[in-house]
Amino acid sequence: MAHNVIAEAKRCLNCKKPLCRTGCPINTPIPQMIQAFLNGDINGAGKMLFDNNPLSVICSIVCDHGRQCQGHCVRGIKGEPVEVGTIENFISERYLDVLEIDCAPANGIKVAVIGSGPAGITTAIKMAQLGYDVTVFESKAKIGGVLRFGIPEFRLPKSFVDRYDQLMRKLGIKIKPNITIGTKSFGIEELFRDGFKAISIGTGVTWPNKLNIKGETLGHVHYGVHYLESPEVYDLGKSLIVIGAGNVAMDVARTAMRQGVRSVKIVVRSDRYTANKEEVEYALIEGAEMIYNKAPVEITDEGVYFKTTVCDENHKVISMSEETEFMQADSVIIAVSQKPSNVILTETEGLELTERGLAKIDENGMTTRPGLFASGDVVKGAKTVVEAVEQAKRVALSMDAYLKSLPKEET
Repeated sequence: MAHNVIAEAKRCLNCKKPLCRTGCPINTPIPQMIQAFLNGDINGAGKMLFDNNPLSVICSIVCDHGRQCQGHCVRGIKGEPVEVGTIENFISERYLDVLEIDCAPANGIKVAVIGSGPAGITTAIKMAQLGYDVTVFESKAKIGGVLRFGIPEFRLPKSFVDRYDQLMRKLGIKIKPNITIGTKSFGIEELFRDGFKAISIGTGVTWPNKLNIKGETLGHVHYGVHYLESPEVYDLGKSLIVIGAGNVAMDVARTAMRQGVRSVKIVVRSDRYTANKEEVEYALIEGAEMIYNKAPVEITDEGVYFKTTVCDENHKVISMSEETEFMQADSVIIAVSQKPSNVILTETEGLELTERGLAKIDENGMTTRPGLFASGDVVKGAKTVVEAVEQAKRVALSMDAYLKSLPKEET
């Protein structure tokens, strides 16, 4: 493996205007990182990656490199692009074993981070580096959010998430599991009351969108985000219909086949998928069947009725057939994106939401409630891990600027 990574790194042209970097949502210094690696400074290369993206090792695994860094590599114009993700993973994973994080002197100012997914982990690490006393509030027993409960083990080993748990504790970050902020017992008001001077919400989008069709409440009908959290507790039978076109739908299909389902149909409403191309290819080669231009209209105990759709040049459904087509299945899993669990958003006084029910923020990441910030999917909707990290990194700097602007007596 090491020889392969070195050989791949040597293919980098070290472009003066690196398109790979502009194609990366978090602007990873790819050529500089690769040159440091080739010059024997692997720790320096790892530090570059971690300082820019604390979740670099995870992004190196789950990012859609074909649409991002690798997809912009100039070598890909006439041949194969440099496998940036492979190089990044090799360097980042090793760096986690040796890293020493530089932190500013402790300032004693308390900061709360709600949620421990990609945005929450990033915010917590960055604020700890800046010297703040950070507490992470997590509604589940373990940290990770979508990293632990939404991405299957075969795509992202949970051991990587466990290493971040250890890293955060090493930084002095306090982690409070099994507590949901936004309930009657614990809300934003109690956090401010107890001395937290700034709070960041990074609770993601964990509630499934519904189809709102007849039969959706039947016992053999489930939702993708729930299934992926603990697939071993579901009995799906031998045949499954997955409704959806994104990465969650692909993860569901691939997981179900690993759990013993023999026939998996992924049914897409429009004429294209929205998942990563690589994930679709894996789903197909593992045995799933993709069916396009079918809109579900009713679910029964035996299967699903669909209507055939017609799409325009923008892949938007513009019409549906009058007649229906029936597809038999033992179980149905709906995976048509997610929305925020609205407890904390709707129960917090002074917090305004967008039309989509997401947290409304200003250009600095602050909500309409002073001192309350938000980042990640709870702001943007279901996006990628790297996009959540990029926004959370900026919000952490905004929180720091906000806290430093407060009068001394308030901090």
